[in-house]
Amino acid sequence: MSTVFVTPLLSLWSRLVAGLETLQPLAQLAARFYVAQAFFLAGLTKINDWDTTLALFADEYKVPLLSPSVAALAGTAGELVLPVLLLLGLAGRFAALGLSVLNVVAVVSLAEIAPAALQQHVFWGSLLIALLLWGPGRWSLDRVLEPRLMRV
Repeated sequence: MSTVFVTPLLSLWSRLVAGLETLQPLAQLAARFYVAQAFFLAGLTKINDWDTTLALFADEYKVPLLSPSVAALAGTAGELVLPVLLLLGLAGRFAALGLSVLNVVAVVSLAEIAPAALQQHVFWGSLLIALLLWGPGRWSLDRVLEPRLMRV
């Protein structure tokens, strides 16, 4: 191929990539919002009917190494606190890691999980891994606070 064709194509490709990169903060915010909403709503459901939550952890969810009441309390607390941190992008990587652990424990703890439910957990896990690896993005409190914390 001649440079007459390659150079304009490479220039067009570079502009396309630059345009896509400007969308990264929006995509990271959307991923944070989507995952945070799912986990936070699950936590609200648990605290709205605590007796049922305890029964589920005793009978359905077999969380390894924890008693059902401790697992219910820890899981619910994680589902209520970590999504808020993730949405704000405050300790965003920590929140993504914590929600990843909750996500894996949720899948492992169920004896049977419907394929659609498993797919949802895989999707959440994929978004959480991306946020863990690349961080919560420019539109996050981490981005605002990090320069100030580094001066200390």
